[in-house]
Amino acid sequence: MTSVLVIGDTHIHSWDSDIHPSLKTLLSEADIAVHCGDWVSFDAVEGFQRDTNQSIFVSGNSDPPDLRQAIPYVDILEVHGIRIGITHPAWAGPEPELGELLDDFPEAQFGKLDVICYGHTHVPEITTHRDVTFINGGQGYPSLFVPGTYAYINVEDTGEFTATTHEFAPGL
Repeated sequence: MTSVLVIGDTHIHSWDSDIHPSLKTLLSEADIAVHCGDWVSFDAVEGFQRDTNQSIFVSGNSDPPDLRQAIPYVDILEVHGIRIGITHPAWAGPEPELGELLDDFPEAQFGKLDVICYGHTHVPEITTHRDVTFINGGQGYPSLFVPGTYAYINVEDTGEFTATTHEFAPGL
């Protein structure tokens, strides 16, 4: 079995001083760590890479232009035959249906996906739409009345997977 921890929207300037210690521990224990964008600084990206066993990540709309140019907007991870797309949509106004995230992963270019991990909404969610499981780890930091959250995907060697969301810190 391979464990994949999914976070996004950490919005931190300094990895070592700003990342929540509970989240840092969880990230170091996962086999693979996924970050769905909105880092805010290269220091956060570098700390994430340093403190995880294996990492994959994308940029988000709150990231500065130089970071968005250096880090892809979408990426793909394959674990035991499960194909996982990773993105941070830059929706403005009302949020469209999750199915519109499929437009970021044209099947001719990326193949068929089983899962899409995404950020931006700060709301933990696991739902299925058009035979794709959409997973949002929520908000990668606790704030006023909003807990810090993450998602976990456990992928069996057979290609079966389960996904859950969890709180790593209560709201302030």
